[in-house]
Amino acid sequence: MDIKPIKSEADYRATLREIEGLMGSKADTPEGDRLDVLVTLVQAYEARHYPMDYPDPVEAIKFRMEQQGLTVDDLVPAIGRSNRVYEVLNGKRSLSVAMIRRLHRQFDIPADVLIREAEDKRNERVESA
Repeated sequence: MDIKPIKSEADYRATLREIEGLMGSKADTPEGDRLDVLVTLVQAYEARHYPMDYPDPVEAIKFRMEQQGLTVDDLVPAIGRSNRVYEVLNGKRSLSVAMIRRLHRQFDIPADVLIREAEDKRNERVESA
């Protein structure tokens, strides 16, 4: 069977069914390769038709703090002095690129989520100009 683009919801559902049947396929086999290509097509279709909103960066930090039992003091190495951590957590200070890198590296918070804040603020400036 040929691989075709997913153009409709029916195509999408049929591709998901096929993926389900190929889930046990080994890598580097024709079936495994087919599975890989179909998953890529589904991801592209879902990104276009079911876009996901990333969580707010501050909420992501707070969530990670709750998950790992972190305190403000634990964030100091990534963000700066405790007053700066409070400013970030209260939305009074934006994350810098250096903070984003350290938060990602030290606490495994996805960088895309942390970057979103900077992109949103840049888009707000462009729209208001």
